[in-house]
Amino acid sequence: MNDFKGKILVVDDDPNILHVIKMRLVSGGYDVTTSDNAEEALSLAQKDAFDLMVLDLKLNEEDGISLMEDIHQINPNVPILILTAYGTIKSAVNAMKKGAYGYLTKPFEGHELLLQIDNCLEKKRLSREVKSLRQLVKKKYGFDNIIGKSEKMQKVFEQVTLAAETDSNVYIEGKSGTGKELIAKTLHVASNRKDGPFIAVNCAAIPDTLMESELFGYEKGAFTGANKDKKGLFAEASGGTFFLDEISEMSLSMQAKILRALEEKEFYPVGSRQTIKVDARIIAASNKNLEKEVEKGRFREDLFYRIHVIPIKLPPLQERKEDIPILSRHFLQKFSKEMGKDINGFSINAMQKLISYPWPGNIRELENTIECAVAMTKRNIITQDFILQSQESNPEGLISFKDAKENFEKNYLIQLFELTRGNVSKAAKLAGKYRADVYELVKKYNLKLTDFRNK
Repeated sequence: MNDFKGKILVVDDDPNILHVIKMRLVSGGYDVTTSDNAEEALSLAQKDAFDLMVLDLKLNEEDGISLMEDIHQINPNVPILILTAYGTIKSAVNAMKKGAYGYLTKPFEGHELLLQIDNCLEKKRLSREVKSLRQLVKKKYGFDNIIGKSEKMQKVFEQVTLAAETDSNVYIEGKSGTGKELIAKTLHVASNRKDGPFIAVNCAAIPDTLMESELFGYEKGAFTGANKDKKGLFAEASGGTFFLDEISEMSLSMQAKILRALEEKEFYPVGSRQTIKVDARIIAASNKNLEKEVEKGRFREDLFYRIHVIPIKLPPLQERKEDIPILSRHFLQKFSKEMGKDINGFSINAMQKLISYPWPGNIRELENTIECAVAMTKRNIITQDFILQSQESNPEGLISFKDAKENFEKNYLIQLFELTRGNVSKAAKLAGKYRADVYELVKKYNLKLTDFRNK
């Protein structure tokens, strides 16, 4: 007897195909409901919560894509698999552009159907866990959308979700200001060690002469000034997570000592003959390419492989510019509240300036820039005069007309949907556009209307 794996609605006007699909899916452990017409399928979708739907592209004279769009109005998160004949693959690809998870060409093998459905449900599960993880970070740290919604950061979040389910060591690589410690904290609070301590050490900030005593602690009388026993940071992390930030700045001699501690899961405090056992998950981070540091002889190869079990690479801000409006608004709200100012947003020119700048200091630099703008302005909107005041405009650094147009369109849509709380009819009326045109722009820029409706 198979375990229950989910509820599936199958819609096809061919009773033979319905019978075969239902038989295959039931044997695969699924609870299956069937329908041979769009009207009944919509009624079933309204009454019941299905985990996945399988729709035929052609239902008598009806269009499967239209049915899919109607179903997504009822439940925007349900994954839909399209069934299609060989000659209509182009239409199936178009369906995927409009929100289908995938398509299957008739005739198909039973195992192929089950594989596609398993893949769809796995993608849905991962998407749900990423959303849950985002809420967890928001609740724990007060960050709302601080990670970002760009495709690159979504991939990072998926990696974090999967890594949080294990106890393996994690290595985070990213330039200064990209949010390495936030990712480390996210991993911690999403793991089964969340109730334990999170201990962070910046290896670049501790002098080499003090590093060993800080990490491992010391016994009374170990050296001049050691008037009492001191517990090391590594021991404090036992039962939780030990975050070694900028590990590339650790000396080779200290690297050897930390390697032994990681391998043996025990260490000697300075001046002691008694080992201390420790159980901590290790997360390390660096703003340098550690593989190149190994090649240059500045980082131990054996330590590299010890910490480099699950690698997560954070993209710089200039590679995720679609996140700049989200981050900017977050920092604007944060500093407006702290400074007791009522500032509503950014002018179009100010936002354009923020998006065009390369941000060598990444998120940290963006945060400082917004803080400065909030402090300096006396108006209820941030204008370009208060953005990056020390940076002279460089005509050679202008982006292309096409990019500028797309940036404007996307930012305009974001402001429009924030104003209308994701209501397409109101947005179209305010913008003087047809609803269909607005929907096309929503799809073009991959905007999620639910993000605005939930605010």
